[in-house]
Amino acid sequence: MRVGLVAFMALAFSGCATAAAPSHPVPTPAPEASEIPREVPEGVLLFHGDGTPADFDEIVDAARSAEVVLLGELHDDRVGHRARHALTARQIDAGDPVTLSLEMFETDVQPVVDEYLAGIITEDHFRAAARPWVNYEDDYRPYIELARSHALPVIAANPPRRYVNAVSREGPEILDSLSEEALRWLPPLPYPEPSDAYRQEWDALMGGHGAHNGERLLLSQALWDAGMAWSIVGALEEGRRVIHVAGAFHVANGTGIPEALEHYRPGTEVLTIVGYRVPESGGFEPEAHAGLGDFVLLTPRD
Repeated sequence: MRVGLVAFMALAFSGCATAAAPSHPVPTPAPEASEIPREVPEGVLLFHGDGTPADFDEIVDAARSAEVVLLGELHDDRVGHRARHALTARQIDAGDPVTLSLEMFETDVQPVVDEYLAGIITEDHFRAAARPWVNYEDDYRPYIELARSHALPVIAANPPRRYVNAVSREGPEILDSLSEEALRWLPPLPYPEPSDAYRQEWDALMGGHGAHNGERLLLSQALWDAGMAWSIVGALEEGRRVIHVAGAFHVANGTGIPEALEHYRPGTEVLTIVGYRVPESGGFEPEAHAGLGDFVLLTPRD
């Protein structure tokens, strides 16, 4: 499990950085809402956080009763993406007032997201201006098009990567140098620091990989968590439930975003659904998977 998480964090700190400059192929026709799956793909295993088997309908019902649903993913898990699409579509089909919130778009492109959802700009211009991740077409476009077809808002939830990178290089104090215009894209400063539990998870995850500049890297990670939580709280104030998609480390074990949500809005009803890969012959392993989330979604490794 630790090797897999290290690979995930490498994606978060390097691969996700390269996602800021994708190519922009001619868009294929937007998927109809009816084309997005409503059931989990074959081979996906569903569990409660304690390891007892779960049913997909049970997860959908639990999600509908929460104020915030946090969908923790491995960004390159293709099968897991399909399962989360299905879960999101099922909630939207129920007709509840829902806001989608995505780590994959940064707060300063919110006007671009809004313009596309409103039909003001074309998808080609949306892609050129919104800095979508390299796997947008298959993995995140379904969320956008599902929201668009149901006239639902989408929150570009992540603090701009340039400021997160500045914290990783210089520490949080560098943010005090930003203009008022820049600060509007960030959570209130100072943002909450990582808890002791989160620090322990980080140390276990990074090991020797995070020795150089490790504290500043952790504080930059905390800026991501705080920024996404602050964006979610803003959506909740409009009276809508929020479905937020983010990397698994941001939500697993109740740390990261859940802790930041509790800081900004104590008592928020949060449901976490965390996805990881396992070998095809594998299943729920208590030492690796217990307590990762309220529900744990395990997908077969390619």
